Amino acid sequence: MTTNALLLSSSRAGNTPYLKHALSLIKSMTKNAKKWVFIPYAGVSFSYDKYLDIVATALTELNIEISSIHQHDDPKKALEEAEGIMVGGGNTFHLLHELYRYNLIDLIKNKVSSGIPYVGWSAGSNITGLSIRTTNDMPIIEPPSFAALNILPFQVNPHYTNYQAPGHNGETRAQRLLEFTKVDPRTPVVGIVEGTALLRQGDKLTLIGDEDGYLFCGEQQEVVIPAGSDLSHLLN
Repeated sequence: MTTNALLLSSSRAGNTPYLKHALSLIKSMTKNAKKWVFIPYAGVSFSYDKYLDIVATALTELNIEISSIHQHDDPKKALEEAEGIMVGGGNTFHLLHELYRYNLIDLIKNKVSSGIPYVGWSAGSNITGLSIRTTNDMPIIEPPSFAALNILPFQVNPHYTNYQAPGHNGETRAQRLLEFTKVDPRTPVVGIVEGTALLRQGDKLTLIGDEDGYLFCGEQQEVVIPAGSDLSHLLN
């Protein structure tokens, strides 16, 4: 079995409905996986029940079974029996904190490495890198570690944009990622913009979507990654 992971930058592209832009991509992940467990731990400002309803409604046409991990008395057993894993967006620190709290990190790693498909967006994509040190989120809670799932052996920055609002004097995203590469010059960061995704299938990694991505590593700052690029070399 080989790793099969779809890592979306966002749950929406522009003003499209929730996950609508990614339906065809998600559908391709469900061919041999009909029983999915959704992990809503990144959702902080609304209930997990509501989060599940949003996701299940958005994916109705896929004809898959989706339950949320919070509905199960035994989260580990739920993941063991799942044919696919989905992880939603929200606050990355809270998401990782809860995964550590329930001791699910290694289990998810093992399931994904054994071929169980993984679909994540936003925070759910953030945690697939080496760590969450390049998340955009506020650290509202402290996980035991920043170390993440390592489905991708580098850093991910979803929702990438280097836009700076007029009159705003804070750092741009590129400046923040430069700070990361200054303290960790050997670890690449891939910024993916709204409506795009990274797709890992075994030893092949591709930037999916119509927009370019961006690479930060050492002295390389905001290097354009053309849409559709093969990024398999970053897996080595």
